[in-house]
Amino acid sequence: MKSIITILAVIMSASILFGQKQINNFEELMEALNSGKEVRAIFHYKKCQLISDNEIEEKVPDAVGGMSIEVYEYFAPMAVYNKEAFVVSSTSKLIQNPLGDGYVYNYVKVKVDATNKVKVTAVYLNPLTYEENMSENFFTEMKNKDTDGGAEFFVID
Repeated sequence: MKSIITILAVIMSASILFGQKQINNFEELMEALNSGKEVRAIFHYKKCQLISDNEIEEKVPDAVGGMSIEVYEYFAPMAVYNKEAFVVSSTSKLIQNPLGDGYVYNYVKVKVDATNKVKVTAVYLNPLTYEENMSENFFTEMKNKDTDGGAEFFVID
């Protein structure tokens, strides 16, 4: 019986491991999104440059966040006076406030451009008044074999 449970655990683990593939660049990201595949993003904030209140912050939180990219918009070069093509997506979830008591809406927006540069905007909003409690911008690159960027993207098969 133990051997059957062990075999099932190994099969399930393998299906999870082999059911996702890292996306290495903007072209692969757009191919996955435009094919209707499920894409997830993981952000390692410690590997990013943090700008808060228009100031570069020396101390970056050792935190990790993630989101599914369900709704997105792609902008070709010069579509909105932009030099590089880019894609944007955002999500908002009610979470326990990590900076204090109660809850906040955690609004996260990710922008990836054709040069693999990534900007993650994180905003905490008061759920009753929608007053902004915090706003931070993190800048990094897509993680791939050539860079140890703070943004990883995966396609889920």
